[in-house]
Amino acid sequence: MGTANKQIRISETVKREIERRRREGESYNDVLERVFEDDDRDLLAGFGRWDDDHAERVRRKREATKQKSKDRMADLGEE
Repeated sequence: MGTANKQIRISETVKREIERRRREGESYNDVLERVFEDDDRDLLAGFGRWDDDHAERVRRKREATKQKSKDRMADLGEE
């Protein structure tokens, strides 16, 4: 637990969320450090990680699905 040396402004909503996550004896700083440390939800963390083969399989499947949908729509138009 470090000594606070900066102040930041937060909304009431954020303050309530910090308080909701706060464990007994924790400071706001402790809560934020714990949340940031445990936060594995980096939205870009897995971006671009498919190997070429997997990406190609996904592309082919997507194209096949699109074509199947177009064919169904064409069949409906002929009826």
